[in-house]
Amino acid sequence: MRPRGPAAPVSAPPLSQLPTCGMNQVCEPTGMRVDRVLLLEGPREVEVIEECQCDIKLTQCIRFDSASVETPNKMDLIQTVAACELKESCYRVPYVEYYYETVHHADGVKEERLKEIDVGRCLGGCTTGNRCLLRSQSEPAICHLWAERQSSSCAPHGYESHSFLNQHGQIRTVLSITSCLCQN
Repeated sequence: MRPRGPAAPVSAPPLSQLPTCGMNQVCEPTGMRVDRVLLLEGPREVEVIEECQCDIKLTQCIRFDSASVETPNKMDLIQTVAACELKESCYRVPYVEYYYETVHHADGVKEERLKEIDVGRCLGGCTTGNRCLLRSQSEPAICHLWAERQSSSCAPHGYESHSFLNQHGQIRTVLSITSCLCQN
């Protein structure tokens, strides 16, 4: 719960605690309700987060205007984009692949099962922002000279290795993408 009004500074979680959304994402509230409580200081309204989702951790600060919409059941936070010129919109999305895995138990029983691995995919585009080098003095919306577009692509940056015994008794190693980055 957090009191309504100016946002209190948020402290970083301990390094030993892994984020639930992954290293390149942040958990953002998407559904709230307002509870009215009576404290020693008097009546207060507090926002209780009921729903949240993982959003991409942006590489640049972008302003989002938001509006709170109160419904009979809860309060929803609606975000509206005020201005956006994101330099990098390259991000990792989940992509699950399935493999057969053989497990040998201590009692000698051999078990074959399906192993689910989120190998990930990199999505998004990599732009350099505004490429206009020379604008018209009389009509600023008209660009007379454009910079060449840099050829950069959204590519895997970090990997995690998953090793297991396949159904043929061979050790199989699968790499999963942990992070993505714009690369030239």
